Amino acid sequence: MASPLALAQPTATGPQSLTFQSSIDDSGQQYALYLPSPYDASKEYPLVITLHSEESNHRFNLLQVLAQGNRLADTGRVSLNYFRDVRGPNFIIAAPLVRGTMGYRGIAEKDVYDMLADVKRRFRVDEDRIYLTGISMGGGGALWLGLTRPDIWAAVAAVCPIPVPGTEAFVSNGLNLPVRLFHGDQDPIAPVSTSRQWQRRLLDVGVPADYIEYPAVRHNSWDLAYKDGALFNWFTTFKRDREPERVRFSTDAYRYDKAYWVRIDGLTPGTLASIDARQTPGNTVSVETQNLDGFTLSLNHSVLAVTIDGTGIRIKPGAAPSFHKQSGKWVSGLIPLAGKRPGLEGPIVDAVYDRHIYVYGTAGSPSPEELAFRWKQAETAAEWSTARERLQLSLTVKADKDITQQDLDRSDVVLFGTSETNSLIARFAPRLPLALNPGAADYGLLFIAGVGKHYALISSGLPWWTGYSDAGAQADHFSPPIYEQLQSLGDYLIFKGSVAHVVAEGRFDRNWKVPRDAAEKIAATGTVTLSR
Repeated sequence: MASPLALAQPTATGPQSLTFQSSIDDSGQQYALYLPSPYDASKEYPLVITLHSEESNHRFNLLQVLAQGNRLADTGRVSLNYFRDVRGPNFIIAAPLVRGTMGYRGIAEKDVYDMLADVKRRFRVDEDRIYLTGISMGGGGALWLGLTRPDIWAAVAAVCPIPVPGTEAFVSNGLNLPVRLFHGDQDPIAPVSTSRQWQRRLLDVGVPADYIEYPAVRHNSWDLAYKDGALFNWFTTFKRDREPERVRFSTDAYRYDKAYWVRIDGLTPGTLASIDARQTPGNTVSVETQNLDGFTLSLNHSVLAVTIDGTGIRIKPGAAPSFHKQSGKWVSGLIPLAGKRPGLEGPIVDAVYDRHIYVYGTAGSPSPEELAFRWKQAETAAEWSTARERLQLSLTVKADKDITQQDLDRSDVVLFGTSETNSLIARFAPRLPLALNPGAADYGLLFIAGVGKHYALISSGLPWWTGYSDAGAQADHFSPPIYEQLQSLGDYLIFKGSVAHVVAEGRFDRNWKVPRDAAEKIAATGTVTLSR
């Protein structure tokens, strides 16, 4: 619901540019918006979120969705002022920039949802008619956002998608989410087999998915997919079901913990957990789970009994329908969480998903040359742009002595050095599960830990990008190189000489401890101390 102040302001219609303030770096982030004409501020409108392709931008993507993109030769210099006379559908359309070409996870993913919140603040949006589409990189982003948070969207349309690695693990989450795929059969960039396989994958688990393939069309299937408003006509046939009869949801992280009337309360981060919940006659619910330790049901009517994995549990009147495992059996009540929990679960890449600061050490009386070396290491990590792709992203680098309590209250921190060279690492040392021993030569240690309400990512010894090109790993080729190198990692990494020579890596247990088998391997190196 838009605020009364927003509704009182005169509203321009047609294509335009707007800005929201990023919580990542306090920057103003642009997005392109189409507002139908005439626009009635007292009426709720359906909303389409559209995600641009690689090496494109929000303005051009808006015009592509409006079937105007092929009128332009230079996509980088698109001015929406030239298209004020565009007559589009009776939808609000919003296209985020998400910093440029960096995929749709992490900071870019947060930008999408921040933009969505900004659109809702400004305009009256029908919450049950919010749709998602995207092209190429954006098509993969549409599948990722749609399947990780399926209860936000009424339908998803992915055009010649290049999926985010790992999206297929969540395919069954689309049970109540109509999906349409488009692809040209001669596409040289996104193989047509991708969409063919994705439709089969979706249909195999009961997701309502259809597919349109265009003969003799290359990597421009959006020209046909968006032609004559056909996509909007398809969207119009769907509304979100807020309380479907059946909810099927899989996740491996508290970051994605909810779908419709089911919330995941207890899992092992990094291990795929799933729930299949059905409303059954007589105000009862039947639930089947895998790798799950706690959940809550939030239906708009009372639930009298729940059957979980074959065990029936009666619910006391007025009691919250939360359940957790106790000594291997399901019981009523909210699961008590200790150690890893929502907002503090890892893996390593989570430390750079939100506002964060890169911190170099000044402890140990370093020479000017040594201090410059330490600063350069942090500066390298904070530079996500490349010569080819200048991202709209400004990440902060600070010395340890300049970090304030406000910084720690607001931000995650990426700390370089050891407790001998970085005062923040020394400050947090009693809470850290690992430490590189002084004088350890030719080793690198990288791990994530919870400190207060935020993360600390500690990089000691050789930095994590040392020898990365020789390691043969690739998480997501749209991601900035420094960030890409973190995406495939667990909670900790120890290597010798190069990340191509890993000593140990993996996930901490729920109490942020190294599992026993890995601990023995790490201790044998004599270079890393483990907390007890």
